[in-house]
Amino acid sequence: MGTELSAAFGTMNPLVVGAVALIIGVGLGFFVARLGRWYRARRVRLALRERISAVSLDHVRDVLVPDGNGGALHIDFALLTPRGLLVLDMRDVAGNVFGSDQMAEWTVMDGAQRSTFPNPQNTLYDRVAAVKALAGELSVEGRIVFMRRSVFPKGLPRLTLSIDSLNQEFPLGDRNLAERNAAPFQAAWSAVKAQLIPSPLAKI
Repeated sequence: MGTELSAAFGTMNPLVVGAVALIIGVGLGFFVARLGRWYRARRVRLALRERISAVSLDHVRDVLVPDGNGGALHIDFALLTPRGLLVLDMRDVAGNVFGSDQMAEWTVMDGAQRSTFPNPQNTLYDRVAAVKALAGELSVEGRIVFMRRSVFPKGLPRLTLSIDSLNQEFPLGDRNLAERNAAPFQAAWSAVKAQLIPSPLAKI
């Protein structure tokens, strides 16, 4: 009996080793694939941050601003530019987007899939107003920025931009000249930043 068990164990041992090796290999492959996806996503995020920050002299991202009613609003980016402060609401939707200033909801058509989302202009107005309440006389503008996966067949609504046109509408130009132009804004910008807090809902 002992001989038979030893023989059976000796026969199965390579199979067990192979199964364990297979499991380890699959797990390692899954880990490497996830690590690769994470790394690629991180590179995309860093490139996006760099592209956005390139139009500013200073910026903060993923912060909360008091809304004046005891709550807070999330801001994707607040930037100091030669024109004043710029508040950005970033949107990444895939497909053809149909929206206008008057529509309560905007529609996204991606192949056979159809979805809607609330008109983002309304919340942008709230965010800009909340920042203006902190900025005093400093000019505050806002834009909704859509990624490259978004296409507007009937044209962009008011206050919306594609990510590729951000630098065209808000060119920084010569940095030394931009810094001189923005020098009067520094005190107000510092006051605004002092009242912003990191958001737990980081998006970018």
